[in-house]
Amino acid sequence: MRLPDTFYATVRARLGDALAKRDLDGFLATTPADVAFLTGFFYIATERPVYLWMPREGDPLLVIPRLDEEYAAQQEITVETVTYAEFPGVVTPEETLAAALSGRRTRRIGVGASLSIGALDKLTWAIGGASLVTTDAVAQLRLCKFPEEIPLHEAAARICDEMLAAGRELIADALARGTELPREDEIARHVIGYGTDRMYADYDRVVYTTKLAGGLVYAGPNSALPHGLPTRRRVRPGDTLILSLGAAVASRFVESERTFVIGEPTAEQRRYYEADREAQQVGTEAMRVGRTCAEVNRECLDVLRGHGLGDYIRHRQGHGIGLQNHEAPWVEDGDDTVLAPGMLLSSEPGVYVPGHAGYRISDTVLVTDAGPRRLTSYPRDLASNVIEGVR
Repeated sequence: MRLPDTFYATVRARLGDALAKRDLDGFLATTPADVAFLTGFFYIATERPVYLWMPREGDPLLVIPRLDEEYAAQQEITVETVTYAEFPGVVTPEETLAAALSGRRTRRIGVGASLSIGALDKLTWAIGGASLVTTDAVAQLRLCKFPEEIPLHEAAARICDEMLAAGRELIADALARGTELPREDEIARHVIGYGTDRMYADYDRVVYTTKLAGGLVYAGPNSALPHGLPTRRRVRPGDTLILSLGAAVASRFVESERTFVIGEPTAEQRRYYEADREAQQVGTEAMRVGRTCAEVNRECLDVLRGHGLGDYIRHRQGHGIGLQNHEAPWVEDGDDTVLAPGMLLSSEPGVYVPGHAGYRISDTVLVTDAGPRRLTSYPRDLASNVIEGVR
């Protein structure tokens, strides 16, 4: 699961160049995703902070709670590591960091935009004389995936597509047997369990920053709520059903989302489904090098507007995916980021009709010089997503 040392060497060299351009002496990583990206160390985020010092020149330094020391060794972390006893500690984590940085050049320290005000105050007090500056140096490095990362996303995509098939099969089996159909929460538990089991079956060492597999499941009127949580409602014949699933290998995420219809679709269901499928196709094809996120989003959602469904649009076309399932860039009118090779994006326009249902099709798309390439491949046509109990 660990990427080769050459990957981390390349990342650090590019970060050094970025810090030099910004007149920063180093970058202080404070989030699981940034720490994993820069060192390959994965940890569970708790109240105990982890601090990674990435100097513009010289060797990195990792400050971790003592209880994670063995875990870091198991992950074959090669950077210098300093531990602190406990949180909040007689000697705080920030004081431990400051002592370890003593004698190093720390005039201007870059930090990520997500650093909390409380953590900023503690660090500023501990590292006296240093100026902590918000920077996008690491965020920019993460925008385009490195070649070594792509196979991990591809592996996650295969598992995510299998999760969709497992959810569909659970419902189809119940229809075929004539038994009670599963609840939304039961479907969610089933697909998440399937994805998690596949990870542990395929890999000797499983690591992640947030989760291995996740799923939102909503049917009928509930599916008109884009971020609604699964309920105890049982799915039923005639329902529109959204399976919104994600999976990550070495915390390299993908999304694969599909809309299903249980039983013969009505004319209304066909209309909404086909409009969303067309928008997703157009939007995906628009994800080309040189286009801006804003242009792609407008072109995608204009398809829905052209079908008279503008009032049923609830969100942007998509977002970036990487070590987090939602990260920059944002495929939305307010983001003028120019698409470049290696960017990994979700393409997930949706139609949400209050009181009726929602329709969303999502793929994880890799931007390449040759054009957009879907990593997820579960069928998108309506005929393939009608669930019936025929054996």
